[in-house]
Amino acid sequence: MDRAVVKTGLFLEIPVGYEAQVRPRSGLAARKGITVLNAPGTVDADYRGEIGVILVNLSKEEFTIVNGERIAQLVITSHERAEWIETEILSETARGEGGFGSTGTK
Repeated sequence: MDRAVVKTGLFLEIPVGYEAQVRPRSGLAARKGITVLNAPGTVDADYRGEIGVILVNLSKEEFTIVNGERIAQLVITSHERAEWIETEILSETARGEGGFGSTGTK
């Protein structure tokens, strides 16, 4: 029931317009209760430091990471850059201001 930033020894140069997403490994989560705390963690294109993975142990058992162990997955994906337009009024939708659970069936 603790968390740690685990350094990976990996350094990336990601092209502008792309990001790396750090995701949990399903087998590690299912078997040991180990997952990525801020999943998906984002590595921006302008970051040049070592990739760290924030792991959390959701089990009551101690878990030791050994060198070379696969602790997460990395997905490289493109993204869009939004241009913001300030407005006083938002367009109407069927959902409106409905929060959590407002789009599901009752």
